[in-house]
Amino acid sequence: MEVTRLFEFPEHWHRKYPKSNAFGAKINGVWKTYSTAEFIEYADNTSYGLLSMGLNKGDNVAIISNNRPEWNFTDAGIMQAGGINVPIYPTISESDLKYILEDARIRFVFVSSAELYEKVKTAIAGFSSMPEIFTYNPVPGAKSYDELIGTGRKNQDAAKLKSIRDRIVTGEMATILYTSGTTGKPKGVMLSHSNLLSNVWAVRDLPPADHRDTALSFLPLNHVYERMLTYVYMYSGISIYYAESMETIGDNIREVKPKVFSAVPRLLEKVYDKIISKGSALTGIKKSLFFWALHLGLRYELKGANGWWYELQLSLANKLIFNKWREALGNNVNAIVSGGAALQPRLARVFWAARIPVLEGYGLTETSPVISVNNLQPDSTRFGSVGPVLENVEVKIAADGEILCKGPNVMLGYYKHPEITAEMIDADGWLHTGDIGVFEENRFLKITDRKKEIFKTSGGKYITPQRIENMLKESPFIEQAMVIGENQKFPSALIVPAFIYLKEWCTRNNIAFSSNEEMIRNDEVKKRIKEEVELMNRNLSQFEMIKKPELLPREWAIDSGEMTPKLSLKRKVILEANKILINKIYSE
Repeated sequence: MEVTRLFEFPEHWHRKYPKSNAFGAKINGVWKTYSTAEFIEYADNTSYGLLSMGLNKGDNVAIISNNRPEWNFTDAGIMQAGGINVPIYPTISESDLKYILEDARIRFVFVSSAELYEKVKTAIAGFSSMPEIFTYNPVPGAKSYDELIGTGRKNQDAAKLKSIRDRIVTGEMATILYTSGTTGKPKGVMLSHSNLLSNVWAVRDLPPADHRDTALSFLPLNHVYERMLTYVYMYSGISIYYAESMETIGDNIREVKPKVFSAVPRLLEKVYDKIISKGSALTGIKKSLFFWALHLGLRYELKGANGWWYELQLSLANKLIFNKWREALGNNVNAIVSGGAALQPRLARVFWAARIPVLEGYGLTETSPVISVNNLQPDSTRFGSVGPVLENVEVKIAADGEILCKGPNVMLGYYKHPEITAEMIDADGWLHTGDIGVFEENRFLKITDRKKEIFKTSGGKYITPQRIENMLKESPFIEQAMVIGENQKFPSALIVPAFIYLKEWCTRNNIAFSSNEEMIRNDEVKKRIKEEVELMNRNLSQFEMIKKPELLPREWAIDSGEMTPKLSLKRKVILEANKILINKIYSE
């Protein structure tokens, strides 16, 4: 039986690759597993429970939870009962949560914790129609997911459920994903079963793992990227284990020993920084060997392009140094899939050198999501690119450089916003991504900037900030950067130093500090980071060169409102928060 609706994955998995450990989650320090048969049972009883409580075809149901098996049980249960899954980031602001719950007229809400339960209760206070809330963790006074499953067991009506399932067609809407956006209210992206399935079919053979293997999952399941990959894992029979939290990823990787996992560049940057910090703490010959291997890795080229002498040295570096990197990742990883933001080429090079391939891809929520991806097929990876375009997707570059996309992965539209949909998808069916890009070697797509983020200086010169920001972040001294200067005489930058690396440098150079604030006020520190900026400026045109960069004492984060859950900069928020500093840059 071919899978034509997303809720058929549990049956496909059980029929083709029956498993006792389809899912794994750590509870009170012990891994608990669920079988493929239990997956089906929980999904069916979720459906029965919701139907008995009045769920109608087309009703919207929200999941606000960390990654856990219950998320998948609920996902399948909602969809096969005719409901629409509306997953929401657990870190969402209260104002955006209220907006989404009201905009989508949510009937039922599933939350993982007491904190999220209270957050939803606050958000829905005053609603004329109150959604029913269920909690995965026991919460006093709240209805639990276990209660819903119990209700489902008592109200099983297989004939009714089959009748509902049989009437759902592949082109129907399956889910609404509200994009966080860097400005304005969230927009609901409507995706059909066939939208997501087209992406699953296009990439299903790319992960270097099969039904004997395990994947670790920690990127939010409510993000289309991790969700689509989860369907790929189900199709291929790969066991899915969920990390306890972002803080325990390292430990969980060593326990689970996954063959594959997905990550965002920010996480890989933190892993890299931690490795550098440990290497810097070494002494003598060990430290010399570490940095010899590191600098070798940073020069890595594919297909032995550096020649036999380099490859011989790299083989030695893998035995002496990089083997410890692989051990830290469970010693079993065949590939890491990276998406959601631009990956620094230096990171890709050094991880590949360490025999840990990092495969960068590109896409949007609106494209289900993958448009292109580097992969392990012959001649299908190029550093600095986001890989070849998927076979069932078309891409063309518009006259102004914007990337346009067409294919079965393109969304149905924005929920309740046909006018915004018409702005995004033109009359010929091309989706306008808002990203600027080029093709290299007529095959590899490369993203160079965001169309809406390009700005003009007062001299009329166009600045592409993301390209310059990515160049700045190539420096080991720089963690985050935002290029500014719209309508100003010259571009400048707000820079968040890589404090782990910078602290180690200060210690080596006998620079005393008691806080990040004191560190960035130090003239020697300012001078050193300015040198990094000047080094980068050599690769820019005169009008693009960064002048008068300013350092900030803490990282921009989701919780503080400066970044979206997808880790994009909220430029307006950052500009507003630093307007005094920016005025200083342009008033001197």
